[in-house]
Amino acid sequence: MSARISSLRLEAFDQLPKHARRCVFWEVDPSTVQGEDHLADPEFEKEAWLSMVMLEWGSCAQVALVGPDAPGEQDSSALTIDAPCSAYAFYAPPGAVPRATRFPTGPVSADAVLLTSLGVDSAEDGDDLSRALVAAVAADLIRRGVRALEAFGRTALVDDLRADGATAELASVIEALGDCSAGQCIVSAEFLSAVGFEVVAPHPYFPRLRLELEQGLGWKADVEAALERLLESARLQVPVGAAAAVC
Repeated sequence: MSARISSLRLEAFDQLPKHARRCVFWEVDPSTVQGEDHLADPEFEKEAWLSMVMLEWGSCAQVALVGPDAPGEQDSSALTIDAPCSAYAFYAPPGAVPRATRFPTGPVSADAVLLTSLGVDSAEDGDDLSRALVAAVAADLIRRGVRALEAFGRTALVDDLRADGATAELASVIEALGDCSAGQCIVSAEFLSAVGFEVVAPHPYFPRLRLELEQGLGWKADVEAALERLLESARLQVPVGAAAAVC
């Protein structure tokens, strides 16, 4: 079993897991859906958002392909592959993320990019893949000169939070949109802490966490070395910095 991680290209959108293609929890402001809890075509909305962010800002997703069909080093320039993506991480400038304005621990710092969603389509190697995806996001942002990566985390208390019983402030955060939900579409605060994020805005439900990236070239080398060790231990063939292969 092998895997490759690379920046998502728009032509590979259809190879994302179903939920990743349809999830617009972060990308669409529920108030623009005219009181409905669904969109006529969420995949169109998600692809349109990706297209806009990629055009105006650049890469905004890291994806992983796991399986016997994952391309190896010899075909890293391939534009298409038959096996689907099994894991993903989306990130963008906070101004491109409508849901970010609803969190009580906002706004995101002016020098940071927002990590929105992180998902693994298979339980196998799920934690290793999630860690590798975050490391790949960090490496991409370091190369682009971004100082920090932030995320709104979800604590265990969110599992007991219901829209009909929440305050107006919290209800606006967890407002459903199609098959999206706070429990599925917000990254666990516990996981974020485990991979090096630190809480900068505490909250019982939705703390904001931050991973500092601007700590010198020595830190960049440490990140890349740590990613290499992680991937080796997880038996994942992920070339740090490679963005030619498409998932």
